[in-house]
Amino acid sequence: MPQSPGLDRPLAEVKADLFKALSHPVRVRTLELLVERDRQVADLLTELDLEASHLSQHLAVLRRTGVVTATRRGNAVHYTLALPAVADMLAAARAVLVDAATRRAELLEDAR
Repeated sequence: MPQSPGLDRPLAEVKADLFKALSHPVRVRTLELLVERDRQVADLLTELDLEASHLSQHLAVLRRTGVVTATRRGNAVHYTLALPAVADMLAAARAVLVDAATRRAELLEDAR
């Protein structure tokens, strides 16, 4: 029976691969759009203002990492988040960034 990708590797390595997959703004924005709803490739192209070949490369990275899935419906390919936890992860990242920005603002105010 084949193993799932990553089961034979340390968890820290698998996590690092996930974060590498999320390390491009186009991929993060793609996931943010998919949090809202499933999207056809044509919709993503319009929303992200990318060439099809560039979007295809980014979607392939997200598929390989297992954070999105693709389904063909007629002539269109639809993408969806593979796991609800991806939305939670994006929300947590936003909370961390907002908290860090608030702390910096408070330090600047204190310095004045």
